[in-house]
Amino acid sequence: MPAPSTDAFAPLALQGQAPIYRQLYERVRAAIAAGTLHPGARIPSARALAKELGVARGTIEVAYELLAAEGYLLARGQAGTVVNPALQPSVGAPHASAPASQVNASPGAATAAVDASALSTPRPPRDTLWRPPQLLPFQMGVPALDAFPRKIWARLGTRYLRGMQAADLDYPAPHGLPVLRSAIASYLQMARGIDCGAHQVFVTTGWRHSLQLVVWALLQPGDQAWVEDPGYPPTRQLLHASGLHTVPVPVDADGLDVRQGIALAPQARLAAVTPAHQSPLSMSLSLPRRQALLDWAAASGAWVMEDDYDGEYRYASRPLPALASLDPHGRVLYGGSFSKVLFPGVRLAYLVVPPAQVAAFEHAGRVFFAAATPAITQAVVASFMAEGHFSRHIQRMRKLYAERRSTTLAALEKGLGGQLRAEPQPGGMHLIVRLPTPGSDRPLAERLLAHGMAVQPLSSWWASRRNDAAILLSFTNCTTPAQAEQLGRLIRETL
Repeated sequence: MPAPSTDAFAPLALQGQAPIYRQLYERVRAAIAAGTLHPGARIPSARALAKELGVARGTIEVAYELLAAEGYLLARGQAGTVVNPALQPSVGAPHASAPASQVNASPGAATAAVDASALSTPRPPRDTLWRPPQLLPFQMGVPALDAFPRKIWARLGTRYLRGMQAADLDYPAPHGLPVLRSAIASYLQMARGIDCGAHQVFVTTGWRHSLQLVVWALLQPGDQAWVEDPGYPPTRQLLHASGLHTVPVPVDADGLDVRQGIALAPQARLAAVTPAHQSPLSMSLSLPRRQALLDWAAASGAWVMEDDYDGEYRYASRPLPALASLDPHGRVLYGGSFSKVLFPGVRLAYLVVPPAQVAAFEHAGRVFFAAATPAITQAVVASFMAEGHFSRHIQRMRKLYAERRSTTLAALEKGLGGQLRAEPQPGGMHLIVRLPTPGSDRPLAERLLAHGMAVQPLSSWWASRRNDAAILLSFTNCTTPAQAEQLGRLIRETL
């Protein structure tokens, strides 16, 4: 499939030159040709995919019927639609075990990967966001644990344990189980518009792991890196601990101010961004800013690290496409996580790298992160995805979060009594309550913690000396309006 056009907002562009059904047809056919969707693999139902992509069900059915008529897909009634098992994998398709000589890594990347001795082991970052020892109401970064399908998860785990062979007791593949890498690539092709193969996917234990792998594979101590201001504190802390010079770049209503970033550090080697929902202010990086960021990276030979931590959850419109889906130059590294979609204890994430950098990351992964994630966890997640549970879970959570967001917002404002107002975000998993007094958010967060409620002060997310105060609170585990109303009253009483 041709690389996505930079002037299109997404591969499935509602106003693109090609009809939507044709775009989906091309995407699925390319995934089959590349081996990302292998013969016999199940395809999401037309109803499920229509909800996921925010298009009409009939549009999906037209694409599926065309693919079936040409022999790519095979409908099996209630058993679902699968890639035709009679198809033969393409001989030229990229494979996870392709030798490094087939991948043209850039000289800088190869040097960074081979000269590992030049990179010292980073010290644990200080001043990271504090987490209470147990889950508390409004705690950030935790999905709705009460709604996770534990019975399905237990069944898949039991099936894996019963079928274990002696080979399954060995160390898992250093870059992730092939079945999971393939499942992730298939999902990203269909849902996020990222044209990638399984060999580009590296399984990690979380965002920090993914970011550290990027540092070791592509960067050198002393390099400059853009970070959003405000932005996720562990990102700048890990980069700083790895010997990089972080450059805070202001964020406005359109997201990261690329022009300011170029003025502050035009020779930066990395830009760490959260394009779908800026962390923590939740605005989306506008299309002109996305194009400007990609143009800067291509012209300067820099890298863009995309943290798509909760891009699946958007309530004002359909989920936005990934920045990586618009990248024609191979400069975007895409990081996703299962912790925000499934549950934090899974400790599983992934990194998608450009084809030309696969060899450098394979080397860095073998040296530093071999077999970091247990095989049983990877295998269960792979089954969870392959059998359609993952897509259905996201759809359920999107509906549930929209409901909890609405009820939490209404109850919170009732408790605030009109003195303050919570800001509803277009997507994501949290709300923001602005405070009138500069510097008041940290003391307020401490007082609320004494009442058993975990919120975060916005001031902890700033790298610059900003004094605007606000608290961040998650609504995902707020199951009753009474909790939110009580929080509003406590805020009002302690101002």
